Amino acid sequence: MHNPLEYLGRQIESWKQAGTYQALRELQTACQPVCRIDGREVINLASNNYLGLADHPQLIEAAVQATRRYGAGSGAVRSIAGTMSIHLELERRIADFKRVEACVVFQSGFAANSGTVAAILSPEDHIVSDELNHASIIDGCRLSKAKIHVFPHKDTAAAGRILEELDNQPGRKLLATDGVFSMDGDIAPLPALVEIAQRHGAILMIDDAHASGVLGRNGRGTVDHFGLHGQVDIQVGTLSKAIGVLGGYVCGRRELIEYLYHRARPFLFSTSHPPAVAASCLAAFDILEREPERIENLWNNTRYFKTALQAAGFRTGSSETPITPILVGDAGAAHAFSRALFEEGLFATGIGYPTVAQGKARVRTIMTATHSRDLIDRALEILSRVARKSGILAE
Repeated sequence: MHNPLEYLGRQIESWKQAGTYQALRELQTACQPVCRIDGREVINLASNNYLGLADHPQLIEAAVQATRRYGAGSGAVRSIAGTMSIHLELERRIADFKRVEACVVFQSGFAANSGTVAAILSPEDHIVSDELNHASIIDGCRLSKAKIHVFPHKDTAAAGRILEELDNQPGRKLLATDGVFSMDGDIAPLPALVEIAQRHGAILMIDDAHASGVLGRNGRGTVDHFGLHGQVDIQVGTLSKAIGVLGGYVCGRRELIEYLYHRARPFLFSTSHPPAVAASCLAAFDILEREPERIENLWNNTRYFKTALQAAGFRTGSSETPITPILVGDAGAAHAFSRALFEEGLFATGIGYPTVAQGKARVRTIMTATHSRDLIDRALEILSRVARKSGILAE
């Protein structure tokens, strides 16, 4: 029988031959510092569960109570009959937390980024975007059909030159950046970007997915970290990393949020979150406010782990946050290193092209607040031993 999708199988086979094919691994327990994956107990250095909230009893209980009160699902999109009181409560809570006028919650961080950019811009507009911005920003740029101008990573002078050249061009200008870059773990030069955006009258947008719950007071993010409240037009965040549940959100002026209620396609055409999700997110923000020591633990663990990696001879690039890449270079070698680590009881993901550029493959590690010092030491021992055996580190 004719198979018009046969070419996909050939592509998959080529990945297997190159050593870059990745089968999905099965998580068989809660997402914890030590968990069971594919039947093996491993130290987990691969999750975004920065504060250990994904299985927190308070979040679980909130989900149970909300399900009993509101049911398992909302039954509709937000713009028809799917806006429940608990959704509005969550949006108000996030807006207060982020010190902005209003907030809209999306079904995912990806939908928040792509839906927002596509909604607020049109083909006559311009986007100035960091070359390492998340794929969801890139897809939103493409969907908007605006003219895209990419500047070298964190090169604020280059971003300024592009905007200067666009000063006399028709159309709106959007300057977009990640807050913390997900593959390298470095922080955006937000103060300089704020100055550039204001000088050229550009809209400034930041994706704070990996800064939410990590940077700033009580995890308020990059804007709070730099003390720039009121100077960033669009703040995007996630509910599926440090918050430990699911979803994304956009914060800003009330007219932005009202506009997205009416024009953001993921909001308009996706059923709203189950009430259990919204309730768990609310409980997570309670914990952020009440237990700042979780973020302190996260950063203490991060500093300890990063210092030890560098002392052992690993190349960690420009990382400044709990995301710490171990740079390998060749994609096949990075994936082989990841597989060897897993066999020794450590789960850390190999990442290569197209997620990162050719020749910049790495194993990405992520520290959390709930890793004990003993676990971190065990992880460091496994990393060093396997790296020497694999040729990543010299014997």
